[in-house]
Amino acid sequence: MKIGKLLGGLVLALLVATAAGMALTWAPDRQVSELQARWAPPPSAFVKVMGMDVHYRDEGPRNDPSPIVLLHGTSSSLHTWDGWASELTQTRRVIRFDLPGFGLTGPSPEGNYTIEYYVQFVAAMLEALEVNRYVLVGNSLGGEIAWESAVTNPSRISRLILVDAGGYPPSGKMPIGFVIAQLPGINLISQYTLPRAMIESSLKHVYGDSSRITPELVDRYYELTLRAGNRAAVSARFAQAKQGADAANIRKVAVPTLIIWGGKDELFPPEIAERFHEDIPGSWVAKFDHLGHVPQEEDPARTLEAVRQFLGMR
Repeated sequence: MKIGKLLGGLVLALLVATAAGMALTWAPDRQVSELQARWAPPPSAFVKVMGMDVHYRDEGPRNDPSPIVLLHGTSSSLHTWDGWASELTQTRRVIRFDLPGFGLTGPSPEGNYTIEYYVQFVAAMLEALEVNRYVLVGNSLGGEIAWESAVTNPSRISRLILVDAGGYPPSGKMPIGFVIAQLPGINLISQYTLPRAMIESSLKHVYGDSSRITPELVDRYYELTLRAGNRAAVSARFAQAKQGADAANIRKVAVPTLIIWGGKDELFPPEIAERFHEDIPGSWVAKFDHLGHVPQEEDPARTLEAVRQFLGMR
């Protein structure tokens, strides 16, 4: 009897602690209308593509024959390219948008988050903007979508830039947020709770220098994760991912390619950059020893130097 009472008390205490934790971290979905003022001021706009109101920014001179298209990574948004865009738009047309399942664009109507779907989406988005040929740039998941697009639609891509790109079987350490998104049961709870500290911890995991992480940066990732449907979409994305399944196709990339990598990337370790370099003939590599998984966001000025050289910009 005493053991039964003790176990019952422990279970009750655990339930109370769980309920208290959920109450403290309760974070309901937010609608686009609640987030738009802060995260989609001009020049942000929305366009209907594949059943979604896609959040995008299209800036710079319209006479650019090959605009620069920027694709973000998992749980990120078009804002990850703010530093690059502010410089590049002085002389080049720059297009960036929130991919399905992320940012203000929100979930895919079909619940489809395969790489094939993303490749189709990027092509449809650029057709909607009447852009036929472009430089394609991608970070992390965006990098995988970029090289897959270069294999699928090579005539449309003039140059390719891969920034800590996905595509090979995983070999690094995942941020806590990504781990939770893949745990059955717990990932359902995470659709209603979101500790801000978890977002900050995940950012520290992907930044090489955590002193660069500002409260506003944490705000951005935190608030856009709360966009209605995004948390469920991340879990669905991981469930549908076949990481490394198409790695053999990387050798089919036949457009000029620049590979940018952070030397402190723990998610996709720097040796993956060498694999891309070996598999893509004639590719260039630029490594930044003190940067992490999102070098374009962590230090836009330094990483842009490699981009300018590659694109022949002054």
